[in-house]
Amino acid sequence: MKSDEIGSSIDTITAEAIENSAASLIPEGSILIVVRSGILARTVPTALTTREVAVNQDIKALCPVRTVDNRYLHYFLRGAERKILLLVTRGATVHRLSTDNLRSFPIPIPPLPEQKRIVAILDEAFEGIDTAVANTKKNLANARALFDGLLQSALSGQGKIWIEKKLSDVCERITDGTHQTPTYYDKGIVFLSSRNVTSGKIDWRNIKYIDEKQHLEMHKRVAPKMGDILLAKNGTTGVAAIVDRDVVFDIYVSLALLRAKREIDHRFLLYFVNSPIAKKQFNKRLKGIGVPNLHLEEIREVVVSFPHSIQEQRLIVSKLDNVAAEVGRVEDVCQKKLNNLAELKQAILHKAFSGGLTAHPEKALQAAAE
Repeated sequence: MKSDEIGSSIDTITAEAIENSAASLIPEGSILIVVRSGILARTVPTALTTREVAVNQDIKALCPVRTVDNRYLHYFLRGAERKILLLVTRGATVHRLSTDNLRSFPIPIPPLPEQKRIVAILDEAFEGIDTAVANTKKNLANARALFDGLLQSALSGQGKIWIEKKLSDVCERITDGTHQTPTYYDKGIVFLSSRNVTSGKIDWRNIKYIDEKQHLEMHKRVAPKMGDILLAKNGTTGVAAIVDRDVVFDIYVSLALLRAKREIDHRFLLYFVNSPIAKKQFNKRLKGIGVPNLHLEEIREVVVSFPHSIQEQRLIVSKLDNVAAEVGRVEDVCQKKLNNLAELKQAILHKAFSGGLTAHPEKALQAAAE
């Protein structure tokens, strides 16, 4: 679920199918809560229904009685997410929230007029926060769009005598990682996949490990080193990062490795691979109906333009580094503000359901905002 309200869906079910199965229609105004999700789940999403819906086994519906305001209950569940997470059981591949645990979860129920009063206060507070979030996201998007525009302009080579070659011609090697799913360990050799390359930099914190035996076998295929470029070729495609640490590690098939020849600066190549020019070419070459992926032969066919002079390439890189640093500062400010706004929401919800908004709602909101 990706919204606080659910009124439509990509998937639909016929009335006949509902009749012939054990499924039943969930009434409008119910609260849906995800009780089964993937291994990386760190939240318990909830949403209000704005029409009758049918759900699968991954979602449970809470249908409030008349003495409980549905929006009050929804706000409460959003504020209690961290406590609800403690009830989640973590299996090998999925996380589950049992129906029994959900049913036994304590919910404070004041008189209905007080519920509606709390909802009204939260509506007003959250409207202002949501506006601030939207404006911050817009500023963030504008900063990234500005950088993309400058990147495209700097790497287009328009009006200049630049060399045009395929990636296969400017890279001494283009390959990918192991096609076998490894066995993971609590410690050992670092193992990276596309989930570690999603932001233009390698995430060295959320890593997995393999043992020496698997490592030696994988290193026969490819041995990454400093200066290599790792390109996400499955899932979040077309995002690349440079190997910026002298660390022994291995990679999964979801990552392609590009090793530049001497005629092109590896940082210039990185900027190109992350540019709108390259992404346009990547998007034309995506394969697969479900999870999109880039095949190595398609990556090799992508055309890059670059100055003949390494010094000129490095001058362009230096200018782009300066712009990227400034954009990075703007992104950091925006992201910090978004984090603060998210924390503010949780602080206000905590106030609301611990009695803080009952006696002095204005003071409670002001205290939560400080």
